[in-house]
Amino acid sequence: MSVIPVELGARAYDVRIEGGLLDDAGAALAPFASKRPLAVITDDRVAALQWPRLEAALGRAGLASTLLVVPSGEGTKSWSQLEAVTDWLIEQGTERNDHVIALGGGVIGDLVGFACAILKRGCAFVQIPTTLLAQVDSSVGGKTAINSRAGKNLVGAFHQPSFVLIDPTVLDTLDRRTVAAGYAEVVKYGLIDNAPFFAWCEANGEALLSGDAAAREYAIGTSVAAKAAIVRDDERETSGRRALLNLGHTFGHALEAEHGFRDSLLHGEAVAAGMALAFHYSVRRGHCPAEDAARVTAHLRASGLPASLVDAKVSASGEQLVGHMLHDKKMAAGTLPFLLANGIGQTYLAKDVDLADVAAFLDSDIARNG
Repeated sequence: MSVIPVELGARAYDVRIEGGLLDDAGAALAPFASKRPLAVITDDRVAALQWPRLEAALGRAGLASTLLVVPSGEGTKSWSQLEAVTDWLIEQGTERNDHVIALGGGVIGDLVGFACAILKRGCAFVQIPTTLLAQVDSSVGGKTAINSRAGKNLVGAFHQPSFVLIDPTVLDTLDRRTVAAGYAEVVKYGLIDNAPFFAWCEANGEALLSGDAAAREYAIGTSVAAKAAIVRDDERETSGRRALLNLGHTFGHALEAEHGFRDSLLHGEAVAAGMALAFHYSVRRGHCPAEDAARVTAHLRASGLPASLVDAKVSASGEQLVGHMLHDKKMAAGTLPFLLANGIGQTYLAKDVDLADVAAFLDSDIARNG
């Protein structure tokens, strides 16, 4: 078992990673149980695949539980589902010191985490992520949110979990496309500041995607450790260091918005295309070697991920896509910072980007890849 601490003083917690850990979840969750049954929230897909394992594990430890199942998909990160979750938790008699269990991917983690952030001005929760994307990124760090009509994650709060339980074997139930979408976030950690890890991805990515247990555990552990270190140094994205985790997201969220936040473009797929766009835009600005952008593009495509607007099935104009970016929550004083790169493992925050130039670049990307 790997145990990675997220060091945040009084809000510190552990992330445990081990194959088969879900079957021992009762013992792991016993310290977080109260006199009331553990409230577990999941979606309809995960309920069928993973809830029987968790329910049995809780039963073996003598822990009672109660379950709420919500619809799967990005549309669940909504006001209506937030209301449904909070109303249900109130009906269960949930108190501030109780721990709610979020069993699912990034959508469930974000929704349940935000519900817990606002319920009775804050109650505790535990993350049990069931997708690679959630295991390496969204379950750690305390960002919780729902979407609004204007854009993604615009309504939310920082609210750290009390514990994160990661069992890589749950990924065996997922299709390759879903695993690949999560793998984009693994690649991100190499591109941010760890060029040797990106090289490891180039050599081992196919094994990970094909189900190699050792590759998956190594990638998850490396990613979580990297994120824990960044969150420790910049929990609320005030110094700029945590902003590095947004590599690919400014471009990617615009692509998701163009798809209407539907499963026709998964979040990780949008991030993959966004990272490739960020590297190619960095080349345009004269800051990144063209061969580095080519390596990024080649590896993403070899992994079955989009690396351009055409790959992402987006035909909107650059001006339209920039219009989506204007709703980005990172806008400050009319300026939108971008994560760009001087090369692989050399990401930086640029605050001098001309959005008209971004629009022109996006138009040229369609022409270049069309």
